[in-house]
Amino acid sequence: MSEEKELKMPEPTGYHILIAIPKLKDNFENSVLVRPENYTKREEMASIVGLVQKLGPLAYKDTEKFPNGPWCKEGDFIMMRSYSGTRFKIATKDGEQEFRLINDDTVEAVVADPRGITRA
Repeated sequence: MSEEKELKMPEPTGYHILIAIPKLKDNFENSVLVRPENYTKREEMASIVGLVQKLGPLAYKDTEKFPNGPWCKEGDFIMMRSYSGTRFKIATKDGEQEFRLINDDTVEAVVADPRGITRA
C-alpha cells in the first residue's frame, strides 16, 4: 500500500471494520465486451465482497456475541450484504478506491478467492 494512501486511510473506531471494495474490470469475465460505466458503478456500490483492511479496537471483543472469537482478520476477503455500512471513496494517484465501514457482526462469510462471486 502506498504511503500516500496510508496517510488518508481512516482508523475504524469501536466495533467497526474498514473494508476495501475490489475494483471491477472494464470488461466482462472472459470477454472483450466492455462494461458500461453506470453498470460498473452500480455493481461496486452494491458489492458483496470486500478485503478487510483494519479492525476497530472493540471489533469481536464481545465474548457473549462472539464466543468462538473473531469471524475475520485483516487480509481476509469477506462477504457482506449489499449496500451495508458507510460507503466512501479515497482519491489516490491511481484513481479512486471505494471503502466501507461495517459493523463486526455484518460479516456474512470469509471467502478464499473472491473472483467469480457476484450478486444474484
